Amino acid sequence: MADARDKKNVLVLAACQAIFNSARGLTFLAASLVGANLLGDDLTFFALPLTVMLVGTAGGSVPAARLMGRIGRKLGFFYGSLIGTLGGGIAATAVNIESFALFNVGMFFIGIYSSFAQQYRFAVADAAADDFKAKAISLVLAAGVIGAFVGPETARFTRELFAGAEFTGTFVAMMVFALLTGVVALGIDIPKLTLEERKAGGRDFTEIALQPTFIVAAISATLGYMIMNILMISTPIAMKLGSGMPFGDTVLVIEWHVVGMFAPGFFTGSLINRFGVLRIIAAGCVMLVLAVVTALAGDSFTHYLMALFFVGVGWNFTFTGGTVLLTEVHTPAERPMVQGNFDLIVFSGMAISSLSSGALYNFFGWSWVNLAALPMILIVLLAAIWLSFHRRGLAATPPPCAGRKRNRWLMMKD
Repeated sequence: MADARDKKNVLVLAACQAIFNSARGLTFLAASLVGANLLGDDLTFFALPLTVMLVGTAGGSVPAARLMGRIGRKLGFFYGSLIGTLGGGIAATAVNIESFALFNVGMFFIGIYSSFAQQYRFAVADAAADDFKAKAISLVLAAGVIGAFVGPETARFTRELFAGAEFTGTFVAMMVFALLTGVVALGIDIPKLTLEERKAGGRDFTEIALQPTFIVAAISATLGYMIMNILMISTPIAMKLGSGMPFGDTVLVIEWHVVGMFAPGFFTGSLINRFGVLRIIAAGCVMLVLAVVTALAGDSFTHYLMALFFVGVGWNFTFTGGTVLLTEVHTPAERPMVQGNFDLIVFSGMAISSLSSGALYNFFGWSWVNLAALPMILIVLLAAIWLSFHRRGLAATPPPCAGRKRNRWLMMKD
């Protein structure tokens, strides 16, 4: 059961997640449009700034996790916020002077900041009781629903804050959000790894990564994020250039997309505890298929709105499920290494999907952006089914030693 410290950590990290998601929401909304503005007619690389940001997230994942393993979560999150503040300042300057190259530099630093912030979901589970981990993770992710409205609305109101420099004010706002997450994170109460835990070492990462549970966790989280990313990045461009819709409509679609991403977190943990993590991942796949079908059915405002909402819910189930599975495979000493490498895998996949989204839309159009998601959805579903059968097989096999607890033997076998 959750104690007072668990509840405090959920509250503080949920606040950090809400603020970070506000920064993330306005960044995802503005960055592709800034890229399109700076590039002109050739939109092949309009998604490059977001790709560079995701490269920064992937590249920073292992160092961020290892740093926090050494100095603790509190200082780690604060230092990460300073990097985000720097990145926002560089991006704002680049937009003001119309430099595409400098804008990408700023986005890279924003990506590194994101690699720290992505650890909020892991941090809340560090000291939580086993029966509270899934709920704690989902509640922290759920707080991101606040950013569903704060981020896009901030982008709307700051878009023309500086005359003649569209979106400069948006990245100034991003600086404020980034710094605020660091200040709020100073309130967390998560003990550092002890010297004994750090020296305990652990298994080689390859050994851990070959476990069926880790494999399915990585597939679910990575492909779930890639699917969401491919569809979300191209949506503002498809709505503006493909369907001629005003910026206000795009803001509403992104807002409800982020609602779909994070609002289910208020009950995803409870659903996982009740129905099992693999069933929730499978349900996420169903929602992602529904999103693709809706997007292909038409290009009205309602089609965009519903498709992106379904994508968000599907992402929540697959990503939360993958994160919960990951908590089953490592010891405290192995935590920084495993979490860092896990996010390296996830955000490397996101970087690939980001650049692919721009190329797919530019050369083949909106329909093919959606069709590209279907094979990935199938892989996630098959992986969940495979792990389910694998675990049933282990459960049907008697433990090798009568004096050993059955569940411990199953975990070791897996």
